[in-house]
Amino acid sequence: MNLDADPSLQPFRAEVRSFFATAYPKEILRKMEAGASLTTDEVRRAEMALGEKGWLASAWPAEHGGPGWSIEEQYIFDEELERAGAPTVTPMGVVYVGPVIYTFGSDEQKARWLPGIADGSVGWAQGYSEPEAGSDLASLQFSAVQDGDEYVLSGTKIWTSAAQHADWIFLLTRTSREEKKQLGITFICCPLDQPGVSVKPIISIDGKYHLSQCDFVDVRVPVTNRIGEEGKGWSYSQYLLGNERTSYARIGGKRKQLADIRAIASHIPAGGNRRLIDDSQFASRLSQVEIRVDALEITVLRVLSSVRDGGSPGTEASILKIMATEIAQEITTLFLEAAADHGMRKFNDSVSPEWTGDSGFAAPGVASYFGTRAQSIYGGTNEIQRNIIAKRVLGL
Repeated sequence: MNLDADPSLQPFRAEVRSFFATAYPKEILRKMEAGASLTTDEVRRAEMALGEKGWLASAWPAEHGGPGWSIEEQYIFDEELERAGAPTVTPMGVVYVGPVIYTFGSDEQKARWLPGIADGSVGWAQGYSEPEAGSDLASLQFSAVQDGDEYVLSGTKIWTSAAQHADWIFLLTRTSREEKKQLGITFICCPLDQPGVSVKPIISIDGKYHLSQCDFVDVRVPVTNRIGEEGKGWSYSQYLLGNERTSYARIGGKRKQLADIRAIASHIPAGGNRRLIDDSQFASRLSQVEIRVDALEITVLRVLSSVRDGGSPGTEASILKIMATEIAQEITTLFLEAAADHGMRKFNDSVSPEWTGDSGFAAPGVASYFGTRAQSIYGGTNEIQRNIIAKRVLGL
């Protein structure tokens, strides 16, 4: 997929770029540039701005409320969103549960949930990890006991991203105990304002509130909130995780970060009259990461081509997850090193009197560095991904 070579795609790219430049909420872009966290209201406004255009659920087919874009158009949209510095679309609704609902859900469930996901008016969270079942998801203990036409939910979900912004949560629950741990798991949806549900903040190492612990004490939901068949939740979760791990690539965002680092390093001194970009070790590492982003993009396009041809991301998505994680961490490490040099300059301005750049990159750069440390854990640790590749891709 050579996107630059197809002139028919350029008007579409221009339309998307113009939207972010002229119609997207400017205050959201300013807050993102400063590295500040968005409020729930701001998250809603950002996503509903895309929803009003019919662009929020960018990968959905038209029959389910999406724009019906080609793989190439979806890729260009993601590039331009990241190029503009807009917040990444909260994936729990449009990337994760939405496709599960329109693939495995009933007509009533599609009519009930898909419109609010597609227009950005309803937020979702993902209830997978538990205190004793993180990467070993098959060991989950969160229970759902059927009582008449209801399920009674009990247990704890942890490291729940964006729960503070969500209205609903989709859960992997244990409805029976089988010899094989993956069996007996059921996929159930629950409103977060249901009696018996509590959401407790977990402040992460970057000082922000990304994550929550969600406790459920005898929470009742109707059986009609179950997606698909009882006991088939594991297979639905594997379908979802393929989409999740593919979504980590974020090529456009990584290219923007690298361009920012190169611009910063071209102004920040490395000592004496030398700029940081003139430091051979720093320049070499920056170039190596740029090459790795090119390789990641090619791998993403190969995986997306298989989806277009009727396949699914499948286990190959684990390769993308590892590559994207390691590259993201290296990029933010370079940001941190640039920020450290700038911090030294502030204590001794005589070292670099010619520096006139903006120091605003330092705080968001440090926060991003801490934030990306978690990437090798969430969505399935990199160690788990290597096991998947060894067993299911290489057949070892």
